[in-house]
Amino acid sequence: MQKVFLIILVLVSVCACQSQNKDLLTISNLTMGTSYSIKIVANDIKYDKRALKKDIETILAKINQAMSTYIDDSELSRFNHTKSTAWQSISDDLYEVIEHGIRISILSDGAFDITVGPLVNLWGFGPDPFTQNIPSDLEIASIKQHTGYAKLSFDKSSKLIAKSDPDIMLDLSGIAKGYAVDKIAQYLDGHGFNNYLVEIGGELIGKGTNAAEQSWKIGIEKANPLSRIVQAIVGLDNIAMATSGDYRNYFEKDGVRYSHTINPVTGKPITHTLASVTVLTASAMHADALATAFMVSGPEKSLSLANELGVALYMLIKTKSGFEERYNHLFKPYLIH
Repeated sequence: MQKVFLIILVLVSVCACQSQNKDLLTISNLTMGTSYSIKIVANDIKYDKRALKKDIETILAKINQAMSTYIDDSELSRFNHTKSTAWQSISDDLYEVIEHGIRISILSDGAFDITVGPLVNLWGFGPDPFTQNIPSDLEIASIKQHTGYAKLSFDKSSKLIAKSDPDIMLDLSGIAKGYAVDKIAQYLDGHGFNNYLVEIGGELIGKGTNAAEQSWKIGIEKANPLSRIVQAIVGLDNIAMATSGDYRNYFEKDGVRYSHTINPVTGKPITHTLASVTVLTASAMHADALATAFMVSGPEKSLSLANELGVALYMLIKTKSGFEERYNHLFKPYLIH
């Protein structure tokens, strides 16, 4: 899922405030194939930075080992590689993410689907070497035979999962980073920190205020692949934020534009006018998955579903003259511009 511009605004707001509050703690590193950044206004809370970072790294390493498709012996990789259709026991973390992913699939009529990875690869947007080959309808149909969230079954009481198709493959890249953000936030809450910003690969959550005692300010960039200019500014206070867009990751062939966002139902790139979407919810995992679902669904369906679910939604929509902002009443209170 492509992320919008946010880091520069965060850094500017933090740097401008360091002189006012010396006890600003920043922890950053690489994780889950991307980067993470955590900013904590510690005030009078006593802490050991080295121990804090070690705990955070341990949490992230555990999640990565459970959910990575790049680690051959990860829990998810083992599930993907097995041809067994019997019930399999999985960790609480992995179960929670997969179950929530299926919940979003049902809510969105399949717009979000953790089995879509093989179709993404078919169109050249996966980890395999990039090509601009346009797959035939026959190739798409062949891959689609082995996708579909409905081919997964659950036993909640025992944390068991099974697949009815031995060739089904799961990819949690559209939800796992949001889950990791939530887990780090829970850890910080448990250690008495009330003012922090956690960001992993563009998914984030802001609690309390920054060092200037203001809400954490995050920029949404204009839908322009050639520049990074702020379109809108969002103030985060006890809310998570996730974004998705298709205006950077695409290719054109014979005058046709092919987005990296694949509709799991059709097996083809989206063709509607939604360029980017930003979602605000209490949970980063929930926002992460919904942002992908909305990006697949298009503007009208997304707005309707967001209102039905009580979710704050902001969209940039392509028009003949440029891009139009559209957001629901739930998002408006968070806009600073």
